[in-house]
Amino acid sequence: MRSYKSIIKLNNMNYPGHIIKRGETDQAIVKAIQQQLVALGCGPLAIDGDYQDKTIRAVKLFQSRTTDQNGNLLEPDGKVGAITWASLFGIITIHQNDTTKKGLLMRALEIAATQVGVREIGGANCGPEVEKYLASVGLPKGNSWCMSFVYWCFQQAATELTVKNPLVKTGGVLKGWNEATGLKIKAADAINNPSLIKPGQIFIIDHGGGLGHTGIVKSVNGGFLTTIEGNTNNTQSREGIGVFELTTRKIKNINKGFLQY
Repeated sequence: MRSYKSIIKLNNMNYPGHIIKRGETDQAIVKAIQQQLVALGCGPLAIDGDYQDKTIRAVKLFQSRTTDQNGNLLEPDGKVGAITWASLFGIITIHQNDTTKKGLLMRALEIAATQVGVREIGGANCGPEVEKYLASVGLPKGNSWCMSFVYWCFQQAATELTVKNPLVKTGGVLKGWNEATGLKIKAADAINNPSLIKPGQIFIIDHGGGLGHTGIVKSVNGGFLTTIEGNTNNTQSREGIGVFELTTRKIKNINKGFLQY
């Protein structure tokens, strides 16, 4: 099995900002991928710029024997998105976002970081800090609190900066998305182009049946996010025990999108 770090560098080409798949029209990009696949032992393969069956099979072979930056095998789907691109060419070839401008987003993110380590006390969705987050949106203890946590962080930042909190005052994740007045970055656009995602944005996951999960983006690393989330745990649960900083969420798994205020 090949680690993403053991890459033969043949190109200085950066990730083009979209998933490369069957029918890709940019032959220079396809040729670079084909050349790298051959060099990494996934040939023989013609360097002809044609992203069709043979190239797809070679990509799947590469994915089946290569790990991502977190040590997990790539998904063998035959497409070259940000995570597979990073494993082919190196994480340095993908635009990274780990800073945000001073202002509300930065301060909200800083406040969120001070809460990492908070844990529920006295039962599910209970505890002094948890109840403080819930109270910020008018909810009693016992309610799910990931959205309340995000709202509370922005409310603290807004109060300090003497500005209006732009978030919807709600503990409902999907209501926070549906009624949002900020910029909505849809899931498909984020998957295609990770450079759209920036620190301080709010990710939204729709679990169906009116249920969801949310948190704040701390940084973007290729196709992965570092996030600060409430009501979660190390396994990314939507009903976890505390506030965690997680480094293994994939952009492709954020199925609703991102909010930018």
